[in-house]
Amino acid sequence: MQIRGLFLLLVLILLAAASEAGKNKKDKVKKNGSDCEDWRWGPCTPNSKDCGVGYREGTCKEETKRLKCKIPCNWKKEFGADCKYKFESWGGCDAATGLKARSGTLKKALYNAECQETIQVTKPCSPKTKSKSKVPPGMSKDRRSG
Repeated sequence: MQIRGLFLLLVLILLAAASEAGKNKKDKVKKNGSDCEDWRWGPCTPNSKDCGVGYREGTCKEETKRLKCKIPCNWKKEFGADCKYKFESWGGCDAATGLKARSGTLKKALYNAECQETIQVTKPCSPKTKSKSKVPPGMSKDRRSG
């Protein structure tokens, strides 16, 4: 009976030691296996076409890493997905060009991206739409006036 108790105690000690060793390995994994702190990241490069899921490569001293990234397909390519701007409201329509414009001021540069401090973007003016009178739900157009 005493041998069985000693054996059980020995097994519990071994399990506790193995658990502690596993905990230390998890701590090392959290550091991504790198002591390097000065990472330089390149732009997000989509796997196919010019938008969607892709990868970004980073280098630090002799190390290289790849991170998954994504460029939205409606993104403005001229200033890049890593440059975040705060935009003003859209200006009025320029009748000569058929465009309206607004400017943006750099808010944040992700992954050490090189970004312009201010940018100007344009888009086509929306065509004039006829104002439609609103009809309450459940009421037909014939019953409005009467």
